[in-house]
Amino acid sequence: MDNLLNLDIVEIQQYQQNRYPLLFIDFVDEAIPGKYAKGYKNFSFNEWFFPAHFADEPNVPGFVQVEMLTQMFLMTFLTLPDNKGRKTSFVNIHNAQFKKKIVPGDRVDIESTLAFYSRGVAKGKSVGTRNGEFVCSLELTVAIPDVLNHFKPLQK
Repeated sequence: MDNLLNLDIVEIQQYQQNRYPLLFIDFVDEAIPGKYAKGYKNFSFNEWFFPAHFADEPNVPGFVQVEMLTQMFLMTFLTLPDNKGRKTSFVNIHNAQFKKKIVPGDRVDIESTLAFYSRGVAKGKSVGTRNGEFVCSLELTVAIPDVLNHFKPLQK
């Protein structure tokens, strides 16, 4: 049987290195290590980036959306027993889509799936929805440098 996890904000921080002001997920409703994770981010008008993006029409910047989607994706493989709390690095982002504006008061539900994980490299996809309607998505490759380094050839 799969180990189903349900994680609040304090528990999320035990698994990944992101912290305020760059922690962009609030809750993981469900995570099956090595398979998928789903949860959400609530956007309050008090977010630090809204006054600058933009005062007359506040909306969530693209880089925040990328981080939000990525951070949920991290929970698909950082929840594996040997990966808890490890640092991660982007390798690649593919097919990023931003279809709807996200504004103060919105809750974005995020579902991430892990397609591949081996030797510290994870590939998969994250999709964000608001009230069941597609908002944003991306496909990505993320590495855990500490794990990946164990598989590098020895240098002479």
